[in-house]
Amino acid sequence: MADHTIRKVSQSGVGYSVVDLNDVRHIYAAAAPRRGATFDEQAEDALRTIEAVICEEGTRGSIVHQAVFLADMAQVGRCQRLMREFYGRELPATSYIPQPPCGGKLLAIEALGVGQGRGEVQIERVSDEVVIARHNGIAWVHCTETRPQAEDQPVYEGTLKVFQQLCRLFGSAKVDFGQVVRTWIYLGGIVEEEGPTERYREFNRARTDFFRHVRFDRGLMRGDGCKQVYPASTGIGTAGRGIVMSAIAVVSERNDIRAVPVENPRQTAAFDYSTDYGPQSPKFSRAMVLSCGTYTTIFISGTASITDSRTRHAGDAVRQTEETLDNIAALIGDENLARSGLPGLGTSLASLGLARVYIKRPEDYPAVRAVCERRLDAVPTIYAIADVCRKDLLVEIEGVAFSRLAAVDSGAVRGKIDERRRDEPHSPRISASPLPHDAVTSVPS
Repeated sequence: MADHTIRKVSQSGVGYSVVDLNDVRHIYAAAAPRRGATFDEQAEDALRTIEAVICEEGTRGSIVHQAVFLADMAQVGRCQRLMREFYGRELPATSYIPQPPCGGKLLAIEALGVGQGRGEVQIERVSDEVVIARHNGIAWVHCTETRPQAEDQPVYEGTLKVFQQLCRLFGSAKVDFGQVVRTWIYLGGIVEEEGPTERYREFNRARTDFFRHVRFDRGLMRGDGCKQVYPASTGIGTAGRGIVMSAIAVVSERNDIRAVPVENPRQTAAFDYSTDYGPQSPKFSRAMVLSCGTYTTIFISGTASITDSRTRHAGDAVRQTEETLDNIAALIGDENLARSGLPGLGTSLASLGLARVYIKRPEDYPAVRAVCERRLDAVPTIYAIADVCRKDLLVEIEGVAFSRLAAVDSGAVRGKIDERRRDEPHSPRISASPLPHDAVTSVPS
């Protein structure tokens, strides 16, 4: 199993983790207020955690992407002003999500930072919605929408509209949508009716139609035995009936970097679900592994208490939480990553640097949190109230994990991975430099 080095500064899920990968420091923070009665007081308290991250990093400007979870979207304007006052010109790409934080909090903040280690980092803030972090010949492009789309339009049309908007935002950074490795979709009323069907099913129909125009299986991303290639993703419910999306794309010309979609041996691939779960299956991978030299970053998709394609432990939030964590452990384990062409790069739950836990019923929060704290230890964690994509699912968990080849094994295993790559069909790389404008993926109108 891969060796990993993560330093976690967290208590009861509030805090941050620090990971040094390829001479660059990556920081992941879960900032939930512990005190304060008013919105401003709680926001100030949560931002103290972000301030601690900045102090740890030793420089301002390291935060590139954040998600703000709000109990009341009427506060989004106020929240945006507070964020601008705090960050100034260094405002990260920020999503404002209509999901109440657990425990009665008025807001919570998840933040991702990329700061100076021994390697040089350049951060370009293209706009309020697009931020690029460049280091070691890699460009990480973070893209968000700041507000939900209008709630009065059908899900199918609204989903296409939001995907088109994301495509245009990536285009502003000269990035092709096919370079996206991770998406988040926040869908209001996810299991409510939409005409004769459910809103989530209509969303999946729209995503399928949009993805027909996108090539994910080129450049960095390879399928290594997977029938289909899609980004990692979370599709989760929110208050209201709007749609919010955010995404991360990765661009590089380096020959030792790959993006590998990974499926779970305990679960049917989501894109292979039968029509019992909708006319179009969900188009995402269970995880996306970014392999760079001897290091990996593993984006874990929203994961629930499902084995094969069936819900397990209906009505029991505690057992669903245990099953969900078992699924994640199997997904990122050494055996599964070796099966996906990444021998020696598997890891365990201890390697998570950040987690999000979505809980359907507020009364389940204490019990679900107890399970997560026992099995995830000091991982910074956001807990939010949100409906899950099936009516009988009560919990969904996502995260980011890290691993590194142990020094004693890295040479031999690296040779095996390189040998696999030499045997693969040639696939053109997409330049890390700005692409011509017409390289942006076309989308259905």
